[in-house]
Amino acid sequence: MRFLLAAAAPIAALAMSAPAFAQDAADEATLAAAIANPNRDADRARDEFRHPAETLAFFRVAPDMKVGEYAPGGGWYSRVLGNYLGDEGKLVGLYFTPESGPFDAQRQAGIREGAAAFPAKVAEWTGKPAANFAGLTLDDVTDAQKGTFDRVLVIRMLHNMMRWDIADSELTAMRDLLKPGGMLGIVQHRAKADAPDDYADGSKGYLRQEDVIRFVEALGFELVAASEINANPNDTADHPEGVWEMPPTLATKREDLKTRGESDRMTLLFRKR
Repeated sequence: MRFLLAAAAPIAALAMSAPAFAQDAADEATLAAAIANPNRDADRARDEFRHPAETLAFFRVAPDMKVGEYAPGGGWYSRVLGNYLGDEGKLVGLYFTPESGPFDAQRQAGIREGAAAFPAKVAEWTGKPAANFAGLTLDDVTDAQKGTFDRVLVIRMLHNMMRWDIADSELTAMRDLLKPGGMLGIVQHRAKADAPDDYADGSKGYLRQEDVIRFVEALGFELVAASEINANPNDTADHPEGVWEMPPTLATKREDLKTRGESDRMTLLFRKR
């Protein structure tokens, strides 16, 4: 299945606010402590743009859950989640299916090594036992692992999945991991609703929100709610070199972009059907 490039008509669900969900006070305090942990001191400057407390509350992540984080990368969210889930729950780094994307043999080996090293890396960051964490490439999902995850989070990565033409297979594997009624949380750079197809196909880092919803729903999910937690009206989302012109990358070092914050982002919560 390819990404739906045709601009969609307005979808009523996009007007939905945060779901009717009140975070438990103890969970709220645990999350606040996780975010305030000194092991995140180097990450903290991005909190005002990425809103980790609000985002994880919107995704209804509780500390006793098994949560998959797709493409953990440098670990910005892994450190939050590792602090939050490391005692009662389980954080699993979910890595690309190595042979499915534009990866040469060296990068394929690196993906597998990254998955294997993930538990020790998060343990080093958080000071919690490596046994509290796991790493997994999505081509290595066993029957025993299917249906055991409470949440899977895809943070600022869907555009790469789209442009590499692996979004359908990777999201299908994530759906298999989720329990019945388990939830998928997506944060993604947002194109304007009328952005042309060749700008909103992932190659510039931006996707149209309507397209994302239709695509994910076609893979066996239903939209629970959309949030403006990570919206940024100061991002015009029309940069010739794409989202990488915005902070923190600042690829073209444009002075006028340095003070605009990070990209405008959709925040979407889906339930496995």
